[in-house]
Amino acid sequence: MSKVLEHYHYLHEIPELGFQEFKTSAYIADQLEKAGLKVTRNINQTTGIVAEIDSGVPGPVLALRADMDALGHIIDGVACARHTCGHDGHSSVVLTAAQELLAEGAVKKGRLKILFQPAEELGAGALAMVEGGALDDVEMIFGFHLRPLEECVVGQATPAVLYSACSTLEATIKGAPAHAARPHLGVNALDAAVQAVNAVNAIHLSPGLNWSVKATRFLCDAGVTNSVPDEARVVWDLRSQENAPMEVLKEKVTQAIQHSVAALGATAQVVVLKEMPAAEIHDEATAVIRAAITEVLGAEGLLEAKTTPGSEDFFFYPVKRPHVKAGFWGLGTNLTPGLHHPDMRFDLNALEIGVNIFKSCVKRVLG
Repeated sequence: MSKVLEHYHYLHEIPELGFQEFKTSAYIADQLEKAGLKVTRNINQTTGIVAEIDSGVPGPVLALRADMDALGHIIDGVACARHTCGHDGHSSVVLTAAQELLAEGAVKKGRLKILFQPAEELGAGALAMVEGGALDDVEMIFGFHLRPLEECVVGQATPAVLYSACSTLEATIKGAPAHAARPHLGVNALDAAVQAVNAVNAIHLSPGLNWSVKATRFLCDAGVTNSVPDEARVVWDLRSQENAPMEVLKEKVTQAIQHSVAALGATAQVVVLKEMPAAEIHDEATAVIRAAITEVLGAEGLLEAKTTPGSEDFFFYPVKRPHVKAGFWGLGTNLTPGLHHPDMRFDLNALEIGVNIFKSCVKRVLG
């Protein structure tokens, strides 16, 4: 069994949620130390790891990044963690690439930093790494993601994945309780919440923009069926292909919620539960990745950039540290039936391709 598959099979069996990747982090750090890399654990008091290969020769500082966390699911009525977004594959690829690059003496100038970050799914892991100083000396960073079958197949890769910005907003809507026989004496929070959903659905942005907003959770219960409920909670998912329109969309959604419920005498407190920025990708980094993909897969394996409504907290790195040139690519893996599906699966043979593409990227910058 190849080293990347050995790592994958181990990590796949120990899925852990964001900021709880204790076994995962320990395994990765131990493997890096055994290979001879300098390793710093518990970045910013989290499970994050930074490993380093220093050539001893002046040159640029390049970083590779992998995420470690699994997703939470409820399967057959039981809550569990499961790797359904491929982060076990990401960590296995980057871990193996780091081990092989050191063994081959491939870093001939500058330094290579390898980041294993927690909590991508929470939208907080990259921020924790940035706040922990992991990127302070980094000039360029590469990340990647396994791609679903409809985007690319095994033997193909895209040099850039243009992720969208996302925000998750929750409104706590307050009314006033009353007996269902005398609803005029209260303010029905359920009615107000419905009004808010309809108001948000009526929002318009420029038709030239790529965006969406939809309610994804609606909770309201008076505890009995003959009382007017006085509280409701509604969650909305917001998406935008660009960062600037997301700020406009958040403002419009907040106003629509607050004004619509106020018309019925209710109030709403709106908070942001989670958000991630849209892709900020540097042409120079993408050029390195494009050349690496062509070297490994040939011209026939190189696809054009892909646009996705999905989001990635990787892009907090260039947003929070604008001096960092970021590149993010996608690996064809025949992944079905889809990311985050409880039965997600992919062709494990693609992982070795990922290792080779990352190694080629590093050699082009630091070789």
